[in-house]
Amino acid sequence: MRVLVWQWGRRGAGPLVAAVMAQALSTVPGTTALLSLSTGAELLRTRDPPATALPFATYASLPGLIGRVLSAPWTVPRLARWIVAQQIDVSLCAMPAALDLLMAAAMRRAGVPFAVVVHDAQPHPGDVVPAQARLQRALLRRAAGVFTLTAHVADHLPPALFGCPGGPVSFRSSLPPLVFAPPPAAPRAHGGPLRLLSFGRLLPYKGLDLLQQALAIVGPRPDLVVRVVGRGPPSPELIALAAMPGVTVENRWVPEDEMAAVVAWADVLALSHREASQSGVAAAALAARRWVIATDVGGLREQLAHEPAALICPMTATGLAVAIRTVLSGGLPLPAPAIPGWDAQARQMAADLRTLLSRTRAR
Repeated sequence: MRVLVWQWGRRGAGPLVAAVMAQALSTVPGTTALLSLSTGAELLRTRDPPATALPFATYASLPGLIGRVLSAPWTVPRLARWIVAQQIDVSLCAMPAALDLLMAAAMRRAGVPFAVVVHDAQPHPGDVVPAQARLQRALLRRAAGVFTLTAHVADHLPPALFGCPGGPVSFRSSLPPLVFAPPPAAPRAHGGPLRLLSFGRLLPYKGLDLLQQALAIVGPRPDLVVRVVGRGPPSPELIALAAMPGVTVENRWVPEDEMAAVVAWADVLALSHREASQSGVAAAALAARRWVIATDVGGLREQLAHEPAALICPMTATGLAVAIRTVLSGGLPLPAPAIPGWDAQARQMAADLRTLLSRTRAR
């Protein structure tokens, strides 16, 4: 079975998720996975970029996006010819992006079914891409299968999506470990104060107000330093965090090459979410052998419940404060030294893709 894994985002976790999935699927006997990324993907400019069978020029601006959409009558046949020439049996969209309907049209033209990995059933509070949810729904209506990463996501997808004849088949998977570099030294090996990191998009759903209130409860301590790193609009919560002793706020985009260093700096990552499907930050933290504190919301419990290095707390400032104090007191075991694998999930995903292929051929 030859599988094309594509993800046409330029920044963020999407290209890495696609690369990891393609690599893992290629280890399954009888499966060959090819990768397609945007030529503008940051991941391709890192020191060790993944092998990309189909680099696809997407866009770098709104006019570029419009131009790409208008070029569909030429782009879709070219993509379809490549798919046929590579003898692709089935395809997998690792994370939806803006131009996926071009690939969906090419797959249909080539007679190849595709599945979509759905990370979020609905946009997070604070997401500002107006057509994001609409494009994802349109893509899912064209898909032969849907992989959801948590039951929380599966439960919040529109039921009508699966109720019509010929609609997509629903499968379950999980977010693979996101490894940016070899695991750093164990937490607290630096011998200094506990380093707590809040990392990622600085949007309302991340619960930065809960983190600020929790840190106020914990109070300034010589054995605790905090970094809040990521990109988002200015907010009262960020201003309040920046004003706290021992807290540094870095409101900026973190390039791919810096991800490993940011995660490695931390001893513990705090996920103070008010809403969550699952967390790529948690996947990266566990792969780097970091402790994780997470609020009990959305799909976070499902993702982290069996991780000894993770502590799930109530979605309150007090709950977060208790969790921070637990880590400060040494109440969590050291993370396991081995990088978590994704072999079993890759085998199951390959089996599900074969099921999907058999189903579509039987029609």
